[in-house]
Amino acid sequence: MYLEYWGLSKFPFENVPDPEFMYYSSEHEEALARLIYAVKRNKGAVLLTGEIGCGKTTLSRVFIQQLPDAEYDIGLVTNPSLDPADFVKEALYQIGLDPQAHTKTELLKMLNERMLANMKSNRSTLLIIDEAQLIYKDTFEEIRLLSNFQLNDRYLLTLVLIGQPELRDIIRGYKQLDQRIAIRYHLNPLNSANTAEYIAFRLEKAGRTGVVFTPAAVEEIYGYSEGVPRKINNICDLALLIGFSAKAEKVDVDIVKKVIKESL
Repeated sequence: MYLEYWGLSKFPFENVPDPEFMYYSSEHEEALARLIYAVKRNKGAVLLTGEIGCGKTTLSRVFIQQLPDAEYDIGLVTNPSLDPADFVKEALYQIGLDPQAHTKTELLKMLNERMLANMKSNRSTLLIIDEAQLIYKDTFEEIRLLSNFQLNDRYLLTLVLIGQPELRDIIRGYKQLDQRIAIRYHLNPLNSANTAEYIAFRLEKAGRTGVVFTPAAVEEIYGYSEGVPRKINNICDLALLIGFSAKAEKVDVDIVKKVIKESL
């Protein structure tokens, strides 16, 4: 609706995990570096946590893009609220297998055979679990057992657990799994400067190079969103729509305040 008015080729503030719109704050850069290091060094398990809307899912998609298909067999589980057997089935399905077996023993044997075959062909097996704080208690125990797939000198499976802050406490309740977490990182919301850069970055990615949001508007956005990218997106998207409707030259602080008032 407002694309042509603001000189945009696409909507800049969609809340979807599009790697093209990945903004790299220093924390996002470090998180990505740790994820890649954990996988390349075959560290066994890595934990990434962050507040709701801080870009964990988008970062995971960027992470996957960084890994060559020829070297990695990747499974991505986005809905882990499953009982143990169904979770293993989902993991097998996500790495491209058709889990026709009925017993958990048969399913685990299938997974083990796939990991051994990958190792012989110089491929690493990677299982990424998003929204991991939703995993059932019994299924967490199953995931702990998956981390036991290893040879004398290497893990056969690298687990990447991604979730909200409470995931850290949940993991601590499973001491054997907790001890397997080789690398941990927590993503915080953006600071004020990063928020301004984030807004400008996404506008530029969508085709606009000039200033759209005034400095005062950006500060108001930061104050309300507290630097959470998902909240920033919601405010900016509606502010662009209201600015378009009002035929405004720029999105000023009054427009942003109107958006925020309507959001309360």
